[in-house]
Amino acid sequence: MKIVFQHSGILPVLKYGGIERILFWHMVELAKRGHKVVLFGHRDSQVEDYGIELHNDGSDWVDRIPADTDIIHLTYNFTPDIDIPTLVNIQGNGQPNEVFPLNTVFVSRKHAQNHGSDSFIYNAIDLSEYPFEVKKNKSFDNLMFLAKGSWSVKNLKDCVSIAKKTKKHLHIAGGKVILPSRYITSYGMVGGNEKIEVFKKCDALLFPIRWHEPFGIAVIEAMAMGLPVFGSPYGSLPELIGEDKEVGRIFQSKTELIDYLELGEYTYDSEKIRKFTEKNFSIERLTDSYLMAYGRIISGEKLNTKGPKWCFKKTAQELLDF
Repeated sequence: MKIVFQHSGILPVLKYGGIERILFWHMVELAKRGHKVVLFGHRDSQVEDYGIELHNDGSDWVDRIPADTDIIHLTYNFTPDIDIPTLVNIQGNGQPNEVFPLNTVFVSRKHAQNHGSDSFIYNAIDLSEYPFEVKKNKSFDNLMFLAKGSWSVKNLKDCVSIAKKTKKHLHIAGGKVILPSRYITSYGMVGGNEKIEVFKKCDALLFPIRWHEPFGIAVIEAMAMGLPVFGSPYGSLPELIGEDKEVGRIFQSKTELIDYLELGEYTYDSEKIRKFTEKNFSIERLTDSYLMAYGRIISGEKLNTKGPKWCFKKTAQELLDF
């Protein structure tokens, strides 16, 4: 199968990046399986050593798509006006009145439902990039925040408040806190080995988002490193963390989360958390799912019966209560 991708950023991402890394890992996995992978992308992308054919991006990229392409895979709301099947994977939330193509795939069940769809494929990671070590510390003195701290929906503000209230150390990867505190360490935007080293210092991930989170890549990154995740009840979080409380917990409010941390009774097994991630969120599983979706589209099937669109009157960025 020949699959064409288009992405304007440099791949692979060397530092911070979520969606871009998943896209790259998927392309590499496809190439490993013998598929012909073509990327219209940044001229500085280093993908050819992974078996990916690189074409320089540009406004005319659609006109240069090879005629023998089986399917096009895009990560934004666009359908080329050519007679080649196209899959659109949407990672974010739509705007009010924005309509997506019939062959759109979302990234969690709730994400799809929020757009009037049932078409989704969970995001995943290349677990080889997350070296696992068994964690024996049950005190949870070191908490982690991993997100763009300047984005209020990610709720860094409450994470800082929780750390100070419980007298636990918060390691912030993805933002900086201006006011100094002995309970806070800020690393700024980190990626690669630097991010892995921060993970190793921490006992759990705080993820009390205040919006309809489509997926939450940080959640499965933390779980790959054996860290439980403490999150809010919004978006994909209940799906990713589950109800059995073996890989983390869902909290309805900041007060409830603080009370739990102050209780100090933790029974998480880091090996079990890692195995849960391997079973549910490996890049191999993601590629399996996309190959099935490609086959359905190529055979003429539509993934949605009508164009998906955001189901709420309010925009996705309006803060939810926590």
